[in-house]
Amino acid sequence: MKKNNFLVLLTILTSILGCTKVTSSSQDVKQPNIIFIMSDDHATQAISAYGGELSKQFPELTPNIDRLASEGMIMNNTFCTNAICGPSRAAILTGKYSHVNGFFKNEKGGDFDGSQQTFPKLLQKAGYETAVVGKWHLGSTPTGFNYSKVMINRGGQGKYFNPIFLENGVDTIKETRNHSTKQIWEDAHNWLESRKGSDKPFMLMYQFKAPHRPWSPDPKFAHEFEDIEIKEPATFNDTYAGRAAAEDAWMSIERNLNREDLKVDPTEELSASAKRKWYNEGNNNKTIWSPDPSLEGQALKKWKYQKYIKDYLRCVKGVDYYIGEMLNYLEMNGLAENTIVVYTSDQGFYLGEHGWFDKRFMYEESLRMPFIIRYPNHIEPNQKSDKIAMNIDFAPTLLDFAGVEIPSDIQGKSIKDIVEGEDVKDWRDAMYYHYYEYPWWHHVQPHYGVRTERYKLIHFYYNPEKQKGKIQDVWELYDLKEDPNEVNNIYGKKGTEEVTARLKTKIEALQKEYKEDDYKEMMFKTDTKIKRVYEPGF
Repeated sequence: MKKNNFLVLLTILTSILGCTKVTSSSQDVKQPNIIFIMSDDHATQAISAYGGELSKQFPELTPNIDRLASEGMIMNNTFCTNAICGPSRAAILTGKYSHVNGFFKNEKGGDFDGSQQTFPKLLQKAGYETAVVGKWHLGSTPTGFNYSKVMINRGGQGKYFNPIFLENGVDTIKETRNHSTKQIWEDAHNWLESRKGSDKPFMLMYQFKAPHRPWSPDPKFAHEFEDIEIKEPATFNDTYAGRAAAEDAWMSIERNLNREDLKVDPTEELSASAKRKWYNEGNNNKTIWSPDPSLEGQALKKWKYQKYIKDYLRCVKGVDYYIGEMLNYLEMNGLAENTIVVYTSDQGFYLGEHGWFDKRFMYEESLRMPFIIRYPNHIEPNQKSDKIAMNIDFAPTLLDFAGVEIPSDIQGKSIKDIVEGEDVKDWRDAMYYHYYEYPWWHHVQPHYGVRTERYKLIHFYYNPEKQKGKIQDVWELYDLKEDPNEVNNIYGKKGTEEVTARLKTKIEALQKEYKEDDYKEMMFKTDTKIKRVYEPGF
């Protein structure tokens, strides 16, 4: 009898232990936390882990971003669908192209429709606590967040010093103690501290203004690169032969960097309006200014480049430092193992390539954006992928990792299997791009195009100054294998007929897949002037 009782007790204990083990196992696969880190205009060329020309001169330019890369995966071919700040952010939030989410340009394109579906709202509905701190640049008040504190002055661009924030859509706060990059870290840190003890997963969008124009670094990094001459890129003196739209752009280092960009101050007293005009010289492409009458031509261009690129990289150093602070916080608080950390930028940027600064064009330097992701025990360290990804893929990817159903109207695709090392064979072989904004700020003509692994075909379909309301038929074709710097437009050249026809067919297929507008609506989007509904007056 005692023996039978013992066996019954043993059976019960075994059952309980077995149940406990199952419960423990289910807890191991709980929803991950998510830290989505985004800077503004950070080119892959300025991230050491991507191995560009700058990394050869500065192999430890971005040690903390490199740490993320070494502990996770770099996506080498992640591309922006519309390379300008606000529209890229809208595409990231919604997983949809600009013509679908409604936010297609920064200048006079209205505000982002915050009532629409976004991935933070879907995560929030699934039980996540959500927050966004830093740059927003979408006009309307953030929705889908338990907490928000976003920059609102300078049209939503924010300022490097004395930035003004809107907190939870209600309170305006002027921060005077810190450079904006440090302030954004403090705000992120404070929110994480405030939710200690919560058993809910969290998603934090940790978003820097830097390294956006006018590139004013934190004093902590103001003297970096002081005694170094930074190497100019191979296409620094591009002549734009065979590329009329490139020749027409106003983003030249020689001509269009203004005095505010290069920290050149007036030597005499000026009225407020005269001072603003003086600082802005270069924006309208009328004259080439010099700080010294004896400095001109190539010498002036080189001087402006060194001033520009050093301040840009100093801003990058600040972003990297406060990414390091976040990674250290996660480690110290036992959060690193179950937290996905993503690093990206809203698009790439020209760091002297083609003699330019800024973005917008479908050429590689602004089309390509960084995407690095770490998730311990799910993503193997030191991984790289050359699969073609887009910013509209970010939303479905994060939803997929969180175990949240991906709505059928999201146009992007989850790259979860790719970053987890699965052999994904049925994947896209091309990406589609469309840019609308003209003429401000940089006089870049509207265009769309397709990029495959090897080729890129671009259609500059509209020049409002010359063909108001009419389609123009200007095409550019590049063989990225033979011409990675995109200086040789081979469209219409002998021997390119077959590849051109194939790429035009691909464009038509992608336009149909993504429900692209007709030409009349495309041109309307460029010409339309919609005032911002949300204008806080700062």
